[in-house]
Amino acid sequence: MEQIIYITDEERERCRRVVDAFAEMYEWTDVVVVDAGRYGFVKLQYYRETEGFEIVMTFTDSRKLFDSLWLDWFEEQILDIVLGTPLEDLGYEEVFDLLPREMQEELTGKKAYFEGKVSCG
Repeated sequence: MEQIIYITDEERERCRRVVDAFAEMYEWTDVVVVDAGRYGFVKLQYYRETEGFEIVMTFTDSRKLFDSLWLDWFEEQILDIVLGTPLEDLGYEEVFDLLPREMQEELTGKKAYFEGKVSCG
């Protein structure tokens, strides 16, 4: 039988700060993160009324949760930039490489912004 690994109280608090740091994103994407108690935090993504959520991921590590939410945020920003243009068929990294350096720096600089929100908790 597989051993269940529960989240520690310390890691749970760090995960809570990560979830809170990305709170603005939940308003305009189909991503939601819920506290599952001792099991950690569950990221639910791509809701379909008839099937529920397409992606369900459980996190007990705040760094992994941060990286996952950061990637969601980053990809959503890239998608917003190219939506409705011929560039929307390109991958996220390809689009990023085509952006002006200032825009690239602004997007990547947001990672430090979110990290600061997590550490200020």
